[in-house]
Amino acid sequence: MKLSLVLVFAFILPLIRAQVPHWGPCPEPAVQPAFNLKQFMGRWFEIAKLPAQFEKGRCIETNFTLRTDSSIRVVSSEILKGELRKIEGTGVIEDLKNPAKLGISYSYVLPYSPYWILSTDYVNSALVYSCTDILRLFHVDFAWILGRTRTLPDSTVQKAQEIFANNNIDVSRMIPSRQQGCDKTTQ
Repeated sequence: MKLSLVLVFAFILPLIRAQVPHWGPCPEPAVQPAFNLKQFMGRWFEIAKLPAQFEKGRCIETNFTLRTDSSIRVVSSEILKGELRKIEGTGVIEDLKNPAKLGISYSYVLPYSPYWILSTDYVNSALVYSCTDILRLFHVDFAWILGRTRTLPDSTVQKAQEIFANNNIDVSRMIPSRQQGCDKTTQ
């Protein structure tokens, strides 16, 4: 049994190097009540985040567009090493009774990852949370503070962090996103 746990951790730990692992299963935070998907659509800028292996650049933003089949076109971009990089994915509402619980996938072969809207006013900011259990022993989570503009007042960011903390989400390692010099693709 010990050897199998060691092998599991040896395989999984490199996958979560920059992520934020925690013991135990994922928390179950409250999500935005009466979530309106159409109002959420559009361009969102990353203001702050928990470190994520897949986000290394600056000027990170995501544009959400509702498709005719009710799925969501998700286009995320960043500037990395002076080059604008984009990736397109698909979002879905995972539970029609709880439309703030979205799932997003950037690959046809990977399952949808949770993308839960914990709070949004639709015009200024949004708080997003994603969490994956690993064998129910620990979990890896991601949290983002998004804005309709590249910056938000410090008081808005502080309030957002309090909302995460009140939902048992550890944001002590949350870092501000780099949103300066976004009109050019050189570093």
